[in-house]
Amino acid sequence: MSSLSALIVGAFRTRFGAAPALVARAPGRVNLIGEHTDYNDGFVMPLALEQAVWLAARPRSDRRVVLHSLDVDEPAAFDLDDAEHEAGWAEYPKGVAWALGEAGHDLAGFEGVLTSDVPRGAGLSSSAALELAVARAFAAVSGIDWDGRAMALAGQRAENGWVGVNCGVMDQMASALGEPDHAILLDCRSLATTPVPLPAGTVALVLDTGTRRGLVDSAYNERRAACERAAEALGVPALRDVAPERLAEAEGRLDATALRRARHVVTENARVLEAAEAMRAGDPVRLGALMDQSHASLRDDYEVSSDALDAFVEAARAQPGCHGARMTGAGFGGCAVALVDADRADTVAEAAAATYRRQTGHTPATLVAHASRGASLEPLPTPP
Repeated sequence: MSSLSALIVGAFRTRFGAAPALVARAPGRVNLIGEHTDYNDGFVMPLALEQAVWLAARPRSDRRVVLHSLDVDEPAAFDLDDAEHEAGWAEYPKGVAWALGEAGHDLAGFEGVLTSDVPRGAGLSSSAALELAVARAFAAVSGIDWDGRAMALAGQRAENGWVGVNCGVMDQMASALGEPDHAILLDCRSLATTPVPLPAGTVALVLDTGTRRGLVDSAYNERRAACERAAEALGVPALRDVAPERLAEAEGRLDATALRRARHVVTENARVLEAAEAMRAGDPVRLGALMDQSHASLRDDYEVSSDALDAFVEAARAQPGCHGARMTGAGFGGCAVALVDADRADTVAEAAAATYRRQTGHTPATLVAHASRGASLEPLPTPP
């Protein structure tokens, strides 16, 4: 049993005086390539992390949800029949309850204790992990058959319609449907997923800049609106439907900023598909080059990088054993990801972090990303 699972089971016993009925977990994710393409019906390549949200819970006889977090002081408590918009982390479980109710599910209330080792605000989808852990618990206490794709869509709807962030579905899909030892090539239009292995002898190295951004308050929604304008100007449902050679047609129809946004999305979709081919061929050099190109596009055309992200990416690229690196997540702070030789991962991490710290003064963190399974119910400990 995971140490975090044991921790929350013990915390649940302390708070509620009895054992929980279930333990749910849902992982964060790191995206290898394919940024800001998901809400354009495009292609992405995330992998689910070992880092996850863990939730110990038991059903209640009323229709209330009461959640205590070991990481945040204030609890989340609401009535399933009378939830109101407020502020704070409670909006994520409220949004999941609202989305599942809107989908026609009859929900039961539950009480629980949760914790997480997914860094918050780092671009590793801590919010999606919370949404999917809550959804897993709702499904268990309410007798709902678990359908990872449907639950991922409910998590996305919670974030779009309740929390107010116009995110795509990548984060929730990765958390719901992660595959051990594989990244997932996700078609964000059909929701088809294809497991794709990293090239043999390589690992993904997550580089946390130690800087954070608020997604709701960022320019994320502005970028999405620009993409929608570009698709409309080009007469297509989404930028996914635009081939790179058609971008020239947009020059007379779009302002310069919208054209740059569209160029990133169109070329990034092509890079994701090429990256999948490189991974299947076991070609780390080509995959690394595509990651480098992705970062340049995100920095220059989509303008969502930052000085900290650029510095950590460059520090990683300078190390022997690093094939390529790019920012990951929504941007403006958070994490980068590098493709490195497995036998040099610790050395690359230490050297890149030291260079980054010296250049920026920020306190970085690193972790080797081991791909894990998606949201699950975990075994309860055997009573003594």
